[in-house]
Order: sequence, then structure tokens, then C-alpha cells
Amino acid sequence: MQFLATFIMKGRMQAMTVASSLALLSLLFPPVSIVSSAAVSLVTLRRGASEGLYVLICSCLAAAVLSTLLIGNYQYALLYGLAFWLPVWLISIVLREGRYLTLAIEIAVLLGVAVVLGIYTIQEQPVQLWREVLSFMLQPMLDGKTDVPLEQIKQSAELLAHFMSGVAAAGSVYGLLFGLFLARWWQAALYNPGGFRAEFLALKGHVHLTLVTLLVAGIAMLTSGKTAELCWNVLLVLLVTYTMIGTAVLHAAFSVMKGSRFMVPFLYVTLMLIPHVMLVIVLCGLTDTWLDLRNKLKPNGA
Repeated sequence: MQFLATFIMKGRMQAMTVASSLALLSLLFPPVSIVSSAAVSLVTLRRGASEGLYVLICSCLAAAVLSTLLIGNYQYALLYGLAFWLPVWLISIVLREGRYLTLAIEIAVLLGVAVVLGIYTIQEQPVQLWREVLSFMLQPMLDGKTDVPLEQIKQSAELLAHFMSGVAAAGSVYGLLFGLFLARWWQAALYNPGGFRAEFLALKGHVHLTLVTLLVAGIAMLTSGKTAELCWNVLLVLLVTYTMIGTAVLHAAFSVMKGSRFMVPFLYVTLMLIPHVMLVIVLCGLTDTWLDLRNKLKPNGA
């Protein structure tokens, strides 16, 4: 995908073309939104906040025109700009000025926490809202177009409704960070080969945020009702930080093992195929704050 980064950096028009066109394409294939966000992020990382903002605003206008012509609705472009491009622009500024990937990740996570707190502030019954959303999404299954028992679907939807605020916010943060990572990788590939790899593998959590995460987890386990529900949802977002750090820790450890050429890809394939491995990743990320697991996981003589 380096050719796309080269095209984006040729000028404003090229960057706006990629961002706006891929924004509309993401209606059909949602993961494309990551590449669209990365276009705005790359310009911001390389050329600064003002240039990134210029591309962001013009891309919104271009996407609005395109969406009006194609689907007759310009609001989608404005919503896209607020939900995807504006947050990635903000954390790109943090990364450009602060030069620490961990800080950018933590800011993105705190934005996600703010979203969860906002939902619980605005909505008196967030669970009821998510029940309605899930009911609409699962309607084909509820109509009997599946082999899964109807009662099991309803029970799963009811349970998920209590955590959907955190799930939705965490999913958005992941999308935001993947866009930032892609942009940073592009920037490194064009101007600093190998830079992103070193930056990612050096990820390390800050003690204060780790302590807050453990405190929130403790409150969630020791309380009940709406307080516990809010804490569990906030915790889901906070743990995004430690999935990133834990992945970096294991990647760094596997990369110095014999057969690292195969071990590192095996790590990521395992993450995709066995979701429960994410618990190990989170624990690695949390404990690395104090234990410096990268050195402890290195084989002897590495």
C-alpha cells in the first residue's frame, strides 16, 4: 500500500480524493474507513495540524457532494468527518507533537471513555437503547432465519445490551488507532524506514492509567446495578490500551526467538482465530507496566 501513501503525499487534491472516495466506499466495505482515516492522519503527521485540518474540511465537502450525487444524502459525509476524521486528526497532532505512540493511544482511549460517559449522561436507560438497536440488527435471526434457538439469541442480546456502550466505543477506538497506525507506518516507509516497528515495539503503559484501570475493574467487581454496568463499559475501552501494549510485548519477544520469521505471523493468526488469547494479551499489557516483560520473555542469550 506504499504507492497509496506516495499518491496522498503528492498534494492536497490527491489526499482529498483518497479520503473522500474511500469514505463512500466504506459504506459497502466498512474496513476501508481505516484507510480513509489514515489519509487524513498521514497529512497531519507529515505536514502539521493546519494542513491536516484543511484536507479534513475539504474532504468532508467533497464527500458531501459525492454522497448527494450517489445516495442523495449529504449528512453521511458530515457524520463521517466528525466520527472518524476529526478524532484521528486530533490524535495525529498528539503523536506529531508529543512523539510518543503510547500517549496517542491513551488519548484515543480517553476519547472513547468520554463517549461512554456521555452516553450514560444523556441516556437515562442506555440498555433500553441498545436493546432496540440489537433487536433491529438481529431481526432476521429472530424471524427464524437461522438454526440457533430463538431463546438463546434473546438471552445473548439481553446480555450484550448491558455492555454495548463499551463495545461500540472500544470498536471505534480500535478503528481510530488502526488508521493512525497505518498512517504512521506509511510515514515511516516513505521517510524513516523501520521507524514504526521500533516505535510500536517500544510501547509501554503509564503507571497512573494502569492504576485507574485496576481501580475501575475493582469497582465493577465490587458494586452492582448501574454503577457496575458503567464501570464495566468504561473498562472495556480502557483495556484497548493494554491489548496494544500486550501485542507489542509478545511481538518483541517472538521477534528475537529462533524461527521468528514464522513465530510473529503465528502470533497474529492466533489472535484472529482464538479470541480468548486476548486475555493473555491484556494481562501482558497490564503487568508490563511494572515488570518490563520484554526483557524477561527474551530467550537466554538474546
